[in-house]
Amino acid sequence: MDVTEFQQWVKTYYEQRGWSELDIFIRIGFLAEETGEVARAIRALEIGRDRPDEQVATYEEHKQALTEELGDVLGNLIVIANKYDISLASIFQAHQDKLSIRYANKV
Repeated sequence: MDVTEFQQWVKTYYEQRGWSELDIFIRIGFLAEETGEVARAIRALEIGRDRPDEQVATYEEHKQALTEELGDVLGNLIVIANKYDISLASIFQAHQDKLSIRYANKV
């Protein structure tokens, strides 16, 4: 699946669930929450959690959790992009262009 197909899949899936209709400020709150979960997953991967109320997990299990949390962040970003009719391809290109210009003489 390419990026355009994935963006469309998220749009359709989130609309079916009613998740796309949430106020943009609620969506930003979800994005912040998911970003925190990414941080937690990275901490577990890198230094562990050291919590007696949590099961010990393998590196691969922690990596899978991080993969899932990154997907949640991406899903929220896509909903925001879709709200403003911005394709992921154009986001990728704009980001590449911005960094290429900003650091043109630094690479």
